[in-house]
Amino acid sequence: MADKVEEFSTIPVGPLGIIALPGCEELARKIDNYLVTWREERENEHKTSIAFAGYMKSSYLVNVTFDRFGTGEGKVVIRESIRGCDIFIVCDMFNHGETLKMYGVEIPMCPDAHYANLKRVISAIGGRARRITVIMPMLYEGRQHKRTSRESLDCADFLQELCHRMGVDNIITFDAHDPRVQNAIPLHGFENVQPAYQMIKALVNSVGDLKLDKEHMMVISPDEGGMYRCIYYATVLGLELGMFYKRRDYSVIIEGRHPIKAHEFLGANVEGKDVIIVDDMISAGDSVLDVSRKLKELGANRIFICCAFGLFCNGLDVFDNAYEARLIDRVFTTNLVYRTPELREREWYTEVDMSKYISFIMDKLNHDTSVSRLLDPSDRIKALLEERGYR
Repeated sequence: MADKVEEFSTIPVGPLGIIALPGCEELARKIDNYLVTWREERENEHKTSIAFAGYMKSSYLVNVTFDRFGTGEGKVVIRESIRGCDIFIVCDMFNHGETLKMYGVEIPMCPDAHYANLKRVISAIGGRARRITVIMPMLYEGRQHKRTSRESLDCADFLQELCHRMGVDNIITFDAHDPRVQNAIPLHGFENVQPAYQMIKALVNSVGDLKLDKEHMMVISPDEGGMYRCIYYATVLGLELGMFYKRRDYSVIIEGRHPIKAHEFLGANVEGKDVIIVDDMISAGDSVLDVSRKLKELGANRIFICCAFGLFCNGLDVFDNAYEARLIDRVFTTNLVYRTPELREREWYTEVDMSKYISFIMDKLNHDTSVSRLLDPSDRIKALLEERGYR
């Protein structure tokens, strides 16, 4: 993915339309601004065909309203024509900053409420769109992806509901907890996008004295399930790799999970080295902070945490305390899910903007061209490191 505007010889499969679910308006506006700017540049440089010019707009955002009745029930109204459009629905299933009023009381929206809104939008489209792509950065019910006892299989169920019953053609998600969930919809598009390039770029931009070599830095996975993403980071950066495995108490279930008794480390000596901890999400933060504490006990120097999704379900105090105790130095998460105003003001926090990346993906899909180069950022990471003098 080069930073320059890409030219296309193809005509879009249909007029582009972006629908933002409640809580995604800021991200959708950024995406829209990129697309409008790029397409105006193409037109001004006389590189677009007459046929393509008919697809130009001053904004690709679709006018949609999300209404609520006093009981909390909702409805969606699309207030402009979307017939024949290539629709992209941008949604954040975990935006607790959005509220709904029920019986006069304002309550935070839960993932189920956001998912209901998504289905209402698709229902309002009513089969008139040429194609529907759902951009769901953090996959709804992504942690309930496999069945180990007599329990629900929510992630597979929702994917099949959207694609088999409601007519969704493609699902675009980021750093899925387990990408094998795509096996639930083998005949539909499912892209699991990694934010590795944007994370590494944010790291080198915000930390000026990095030494990206095996003698000074390591990549650490906080558990065995995240090893595949850490192997990628370690390979493209040329660093050593380590891993913690979770020793759980399988005789007890607390809040639906077996509690972790201890984190055990497997890997080379970390003494005196900076460490990048890579994971898919920060939920409460207990796991990643316990790993940071163990690494400090092993003599690690600075600790940088890179997670696609920062949920911080139990608040920010534990991270404030960890920062003051020098257990962590910086936390990187993307703008793909809701970030509280308090989080964005924290000294230890750096936001990784993904709007341009999504715009590139959307632009290519609208032209029905390959996104393979976008999904493998190794060349861009190599070029970035060479440009900054790390290679």
